[in-house]
Amino acid sequence: MAASVFDSPLYAQLFDTGEAGRLFSDSAAIRAMLLVEGALAKVQGSLGVIPELSAAAIHRASMEIQVDPGAIAEATGQNGVSVPGLVSAFRAEMNAPEHAQYVHWGATSQDIIDTALMLRQRQALVLAEDGLRQVITDLGKAAKDNVHLPMPARTYGQHATPTTWGAVLASWGAPLIDALEALEPLRRASLWVSLSGAAGTASALGPLAAETRSALAKALNLHDPGRSWHTDRAPILRVADWQGQVMAALAHMAQTLIALTGSDTGEVSLGKAGASSTMPQKQNPVAPSAMVALHHHFTGARASLQSAAMHQHQRDGVAWFAEWMAVPQLSLCLAAALSHAKTLATHATPRPVQMQNNLEANMGLIHAEALSFALAKFMPRPEAQKVTKALCLEALDKQTPLETLARADYPDLADDVFAPSAGIGHAAQDALTFAARAAAI
Repeated sequence: MAASVFDSPLYAQLFDTGEAGRLFSDSAAIRAMLLVEGALAKVQGSLGVIPELSAAAIHRASMEIQVDPGAIAEATGQNGVSVPGLVSAFRAEMNAPEHAQYVHWGATSQDIIDTALMLRQRQALVLAEDGLRQVITDLGKAAKDNVHLPMPARTYGQHATPTTWGAVLASWGAPLIDALEALEPLRRASLWVSLSGAAGTASALGPLAAETRSALAKALNLHDPGRSWHTDRAPILRVADWQGQVMAALAHMAQTLIALTGSDTGEVSLGKAGASSTMPQKQNPVAPSAMVALHHHFTGARASLQSAAMHQHQRDGVAWFAEWMAVPQLSLCLAAALSHAKTLATHATPRPVQMQNNLEANMGLIHAEALSFALAKFMPRPEAQKVTKALCLEALDKQTPLETLARADYPDLADDVFAPSAGIGHAAQDALTFAARAAAI
C-alpha cells in the first residue's frame, strides 16, 4: 500500500480527489510560492521600494522559471523550510544578479509559504463549492420527486415514526446549502495575505510595509488582515472548521445510506455497488463506506491541526511542520468525499415497495406515537401513553398488528390514525422547502 491513498494509483478511483489533488503537490506549492515572490516584487517596484526595472524582471521570471522540487530538497532538509533553497535556485535561474538581488525583499519564509497556501486553499474552496452545488442540485431534484414517498424514520437504529424519502434527502442537503452560503464570509475572514517579515514586525519591509501588504493582497486577490498572523492560525482553523461541517453532513448521508442498503432494510439501491470476491449476492455500499472512512481520517487530521495552532513566541517550527502535514489531508478528504457524494446524489434510488413493507412490519408499532395522541382524546395523556405501551407489548406477544388490537378496544379511533401519510408531520414541507432552496442556488 502507498503511504497515502491519495497518491496511490491502486486506490485512485476509491479516493478520487480530482483537480484538488493537483493543488497539494510539491510542484503546485513551488508554483504558488513563485507567484507570491513575483507579485511581491511587482508591488514593491510600483511603490518604489525596489527598482521598477528589477521588479519587472523578477515578476516576468516568476511566471517562466520552473524549479524542480528535488533540486531544493537538500536545502529544505537543512533549513526546515523550502523558501531559502527556492529563492537561491530562482535567483540562479534568473541569471541576472543585478535584478535577482531584490527577490524576496524584506519578506520571511513564512510570508511566502502562508500566502502561497492561501492561494491553493482558495482554489480548493472553489472546487469544493462546485462539488457542493452539484450535490445540492441533484438532492433537491430527488427531494421534489419524492416529497410524499413514505418510509420509516429511525432513531437509535429503530423505527420511530413515518417520514418521507424527500425529507431524508432534505436532511442531507440542507446543511450543505448552509455551508455554501457560509463560503463568502469564510473567504473574507480566512483567505489572507501574509507579509510581516522576520519576527512579524515588518522591520525590513520599510516605511511602506502596510501599503506593500495591502497592494500584495490586491494583486493576488486575497484579503489584507491589517496585521501579522504568523502565530495566529485562526484563518487556517476557520477553513478547516468549514470543511469539517461539510464532511460531517456528507458522512451523515453516507452512514445512513449504508444502513438503508443493508440486507435487513433494503430501502435504497445505489445503482453502482461493490462485489465480493466469493459471495455472488453481495452488493456492498462501497462509496458510502469510503465517505465515512474519509470522515474518520479527516477527524484525526483536524485534531492534529488544532494542536499545531499552538505556537511558541513569534514562530514555532514544531507547530508549523505539523500544520503542513494536516492541511493537505483535510482538503483531499473533502475532495474525495464530494466525488462520491456527487455520484450517490444521482444514483441512490428508493425502493418504495420495501419502504412500505418496512412501514407495515413489526406489527405496525411505528404508529404508536400517533395512537397515543389519538387515545388522548378519550383519556389523560399519561394514561394514553400507558395504554399504548401495553398494546405494543401485546402486539409483540401475540404477533397481532397494533391497529387490530387498538381498534378492538377503541372502535371510535379515527380512520387515519395508522396511515403513514397522517404521521409524517411536516416532512413533505421540509422536502419542498429544501427543493426550492436547492433550485435557487
